Amino acid sequence: MINNTEFSKRLKRVLEYYQLSASQFAEKIDVQRSSISHLLSGRNKPSLDFVLKVLESFKEVELYWLLNGKGKFPKVDEKLEYPSTLFSGKEQSLENKSPLNKKEEEIIQNYNTASFNSEIEKIVVFYKNGSFKLYNEIE
Repeated sequence: MINNTEFSKRLKRVLEYYQLSASQFAEKIDVQRSSISHLLSGRNKPSLDFVLKVLESFKEVELYWLLNGKGKFPKVDEKLEYPSTLFSGKEQSLENKSPLNKKEEEIIQNYNTASFNSEIEKIVVFYKNGSFKLYNEIE
């Protein structure tokens, strides 16, 4: 069974992640603003229609995380790829890429070393609409 209070906390986290007001969120998933208000206050439980609209509009939201807090948010993509800029601006898969030049090898080596031997100070996520979100602590 869904805990209304815990669900409202997760819904607030989704709004914060996407930097949306309750009204913007309601508009994006095509529900009434009052529905969002009732969910955020813990008054109502989410309908199946509401949950499906959230999952359809926000691909980083996992069903089980949204409903009962199990899983991760935002959803983590299982396959990791190097940025295409490492390959002279041409997008290539790792299987059929051309041999790396010395500079590209050095960049990858520095990336790998930094990834495992350094603490993260902050993370900045840039969105296509020009906005960004700064994370100073990892939860």
